[in-house]
Amino acid sequence: MKQSVRSVIVAVLSLALPALAFASGGGVIELETNLVIQLGALLLAVRLGGSVAHRLKMPAVLGELAIGMVVGPYALGAIPLPGFPHGLFAGSMGAIAVSTELYGISTVASIILLFVSGLETDLSLFMRYSVRGGIVGLGGVFISFGAGALGGSLLFGGSFFDPANLFLGVMSTATSVGITARILADRRKMDSPEGVTILAAAVFDDVLGIVALAVVMGMVEVSRKAGSLDWGGIGLIALRAFGIWLGVTALGLLTSKAFAKALKRLRTPMAFSFVALGCALLLAGFFEKEGLAMIIGAYVMGLSLSKTDIAQVIIEKVHVLYEFFVPIFFAVMGMLVDVRLLGSPAVLIAGLVFTLVAIGSKVLGCAIPALFLGFNWRGALRVGVGMVPRGEVALIVAGIGAAAGFLEPTIFGVSVLMTLLTTLVAPPALSATLALAGKGTRKPSAADETVHEDYELPNEDIAALVLDSLIRDLQAEGFYVQTMAIEEGICQVRKDEIAFSLERDDARLSFQSGKDDALFVRTALFESVAKIYQNFAELRRKLEPEKLARGMDEGSKVGNAGVLEAVDRGAIVLGLKAGTKEEAIEELIDRLDARGKLEDRKLALADVLERERSMSTGMTHGIAMPHAKTDAVEHQVVAVGVSRHGVDFQCHDGSPATVVTLILTPKRASEPHLQLLAALGATLNDEERRTALLASVEADEAARALGLPDRRTGGGARNRFFQSFSR
Repeated sequence: MKQSVRSVIVAVLSLALPALAFASGGGVIELETNLVIQLGALLLAVRLGGSVAHRLKMPAVLGELAIGMVVGPYALGAIPLPGFPHGLFAGSMGAIAVSTELYGISTVASIILLFVSGLETDLSLFMRYSVRGGIVGLGGVFISFGAGALGGSLLFGGSFFDPANLFLGVMSTATSVGITARILADRRKMDSPEGVTILAAAVFDDVLGIVALAVVMGMVEVSRKAGSLDWGGIGLIALRAFGIWLGVTALGLLTSKAFAKALKRLRTPMAFSFVALGCALLLAGFFEKEGLAMIIGAYVMGLSLSKTDIAQVIIEKVHVLYEFFVPIFFAVMGMLVDVRLLGSPAVLIAGLVFTLVAIGSKVLGCAIPALFLGFNWRGALRVGVGMVPRGEVALIVAGIGAAAGFLEPTIFGVSVLMTLLTTLVAPPALSATLALAGKGTRKPSAADETVHEDYELPNEDIAALVLDSLIRDLQAEGFYVQTMAIEEGICQVRKDEIAFSLERDDARLSFQSGKDDALFVRTALFESVAKIYQNFAELRRKLEPEKLARGMDEGSKVGNAGVLEAVDRGAIVLGLKAGTKEEAIEELIDRLDARGKLEDRKLALADVLERERSMSTGMTHGIAMPHAKTDAVEHQVVAVGVSRHGVDFQCHDGSPATVVTLILTPKRASEPHLQLLAALGATLNDEERRTALLASVEADEAARALGLPDRRTGGGARNRFFQSFSR
């Protein structure tokens, strides 16, 4: 890992420094060039920050925020560079310290983020499911908003209705359900009474938070024009903003099926997905023109399409844009924080106080209603703590306030600090409350008997296939599948009174459900696996894999010499002693192990034999190519065996295998496994080369027959160069 990172850094610097040195020009060209370089540097930075956060078992958003603060215009981004005399990320847009162009990119990112959030919102849950979640969500929103705005008034001055304080109030209402879902899944509490209530309440938080932002934006717009607000004006403004939101949302929901039908006429999922995103951008612009935030329009568009049959398809197709843009948004939010102010005791104290207010108001606002809904003090505390982490929406609201000039740098820094601290504090706090002995409800309920089942599948590919098939089957029956954490693969499945969660971790599928729903989950899984099994049988009959395999050693006469350098000359065995294919595979495995090429001999042998059992790797012309992707090797390696008497490998032409090539490729490395298979097949199909290989008496002769470069002439210099570079 360290070698790879070092190599990437050296390569990037070698490319970037000349670009920095010669970055010049003027006008539009200069702005475009600067933006391209900024985006390139920022993409590298956010991936580094997200990776570090992941290794520390923290949400990636924290790493992206932190790296933005580090490389931003108040820190490393202010260091003069060739072509950037004021620093790489310096810029001025009123209260915004980054360039207008870069902030525009982050605005597009926020629209994509809220569009996807709208698509993933369980509208049916909001409308009719779980009275508990609705009441808890309402309590959290109202008390958090009031406490946030009042806390801002006491800390920074101004009235309760001062725009800055109203923005702080809206920020306080947000809940980042993805973080909570990860903790609940780890503790196997996703389908506990507390878990279901938290997840349901978070949906209400999302929707009501957007409504609150719409109302606040309307109030702020009038205050900007009139300079003051009276109670009558407040009521009219709130009514107008709420009316626009409700009217457009209702229209979107009423026309969603017809709109989805029209989109599907574009035929390709990619086409209609990006048309839907285009409509989200248009609606975002409309809301901004009406004095509301763009993210509200994006969320409304996503919400309108959330119950259509193309919602999950759109999420899947837009995900690549999500992965590109959203980390940039978080990094830009970090860049806007004046880190110099965070060294001020006054700012730190204000940030800690506001964080305590945000935590306390959310815990009390959600826990108090929970006490009247059948929870005891333990369950109510778990619900309250589970609603504490803020996240994406809080940062977006802060960015809107800063861009409009309502949140001065000190208040903006305090806002981001609150978001960071609540996100850091919530996981250990929630884990601690879940660890408290005893149930969280006053009376036993069916949901208290949570059933957790793990299914170990043969490999990651099979697990992903089963999960995808199961999700499609559930959606076809009207179930709503909500992705709670995109990167973590945690899903909530709901329909009427049935609710359960599922998660994939490598080759393991995990299910959590109430006792009454466990039979349904097992039945659904069984049917999905049975369908896959049937489809594979049909595939095997129609595709005729034996016929396809016969073509693997046909075609090109010459293999790729560069790829064939994976052949270990010391693992060329001229005179295999094996009498069976299992013995031949083990003999070549032993040679590689003796050469120090294997991390785990038993694992390598098991993986190759497992692949061989699925379908024989015997080809034609006496060629066999047993192979596997395995964690038993760090680098791709090939052993070659020549059998004078032949080994039965079930070759497709009935001939015994006289040439056996054993290929081992690391599972998680991008090494040319398929290219190597094709190259070896093409090389050994050459009758002249094959005859020379069978006649070889020394390993060097065999290597030349395979077309490997003569090591005396410096062959393989390319690989040796990269190996030394990595070191």
